[in-house]
Amino acid sequence: MALLVKNGRVINPALQTDDICDILIDDGKFQAVGKHLQADGAVVFDASGLVVAPGFIDMHVHLRQPGQSGKETIASGTQAAAAGGITRVVTMPNTDPVIDKAIIVEGLKYKAEREGVVKVDVIGALSKNQEGKELSAMGAMADAGAVAFSDDGHYVESADFMRKAMEYADMLHKLVIDHCEDGSLVAGGYMHEGAVSNELGLKGRPAVAEDISVARDILLAEATHAAVHIAHISTKNAIDMVRRAKAKGIRVTAEATPQHMILTDEALRGFDPRFKVNPPLRSEEHRAAVVAGLLDGTIDAIVTDHAPHTWEEKDRSLNLAPSGFVGLETSVGTVLTYLYHTGSVDLTTIVRAMSTAQAEILGLDAGVIAVGKAADLTILDLHKEWVVDSGTFYSKGKSTPFDDMILKGKAVATIVDGEIVMKDGEVLR
Repeated sequence: MALLVKNGRVINPALQTDDICDILIDDGKFQAVGKHLQADGAVVFDASGLVVAPGFIDMHVHLRQPGQSGKETIASGTQAAAAGGITRVVTMPNTDPVIDKAIIVEGLKYKAEREGVVKVDVIGALSKNQEGKELSAMGAMADAGAVAFSDDGHYVESADFMRKAMEYADMLHKLVIDHCEDGSLVAGGYMHEGAVSNELGLKGRPAVAEDISVARDILLAEATHAAVHIAHISTKNAIDMVRRAKAKGIRVTAEATPQHMILTDEALRGFDPRFKVNPPLRSEEHRAAVVAGLLDGTIDAIVTDHAPHTWEEKDRSLNLAPSGFVGLETSVGTVLTYLYHTGSVDLTTIVRAMSTAQAEILGLDAGVIAVGKAADLTILDLHKEWVVDSGTFYSKGKSTPFDDMILKGKAVATIVDGEIVMKDGEVLR
């Protein structure tokens, strides 16, 4: 049945448009975009007073399958994505077993087609078992549908190995996504190394660990002419290096998380493990640099690094708790509350970073509202106030540093291939 979205403010960065208009959807695709559209028999969604954006994408998500379904599954993770206004997620390979073979990529895609509420793409590992010693079956995984390659969660120590991986990925026209934290510098650290860690007497993870890693891989990208994407960038120097590399024409892109734009290491003063994440929450100087990088286009994408853990794992002392927390159901609300409503970042930049830019980085046919394209939409109520309650999350992971916060702005509908899969916070399938 056709769907007619009426009277919404349509922000469409790919076409540089921002206007009140209607969108007609049928057979899973956009059929028309314009004013005063009519369609006999169509279901009408009144978007008056709402923002209609190309479907939001999250290219850095841990769905934990295979092997860690106690933390998350494709079913629960994609329900969480739909609840948060995300129409497409890209899952990372640090699972058990690691996603380093074509058969695992094929299995995940098969499972996602049957259990996923939103679309799921798969990132394959760069190295076998993510050990950084031997290339994974990158060619076969690319043929099976892997959209990029990464040893996320592990820093590739060998520059020679990373160079070979970049060259091979480039031959396959695929992106290398890089986890940039030099392991020798961050070993044993629990938080950002700085004034707060010194006051608390905790071993820190220094910003220079990220800086060195980013510098190396930008230089390798320049030498190989391959494309590299810096995952969850968080330091001022790293952002400056990406900025200069882009100016030189080096094929580098970068992403950042809401937490690194909103929170600082001051949050760790209570030793609360919910705030423990890698890379760590940094000082105000770095947080401000991340926002500035988003504003000037140095940082292309806003991602969650959604990292669910069981309650038993996370409910431990700071030194024993694993790093990471869930974000799919809070990313839109936190970004709108702390970036848009504070006047720090304009809405078009946010929509581009949460949709259009990510599609462009990964080469996905998505991120645009245009006739003939797949009808994926995120509909936002910029003024809806709500309280974060992790107990109501669709995700199996319940640990979030935003619990009990009052947020302003929320996704009120998620549309995937023309089907409303979430409305007013309720996932419909």
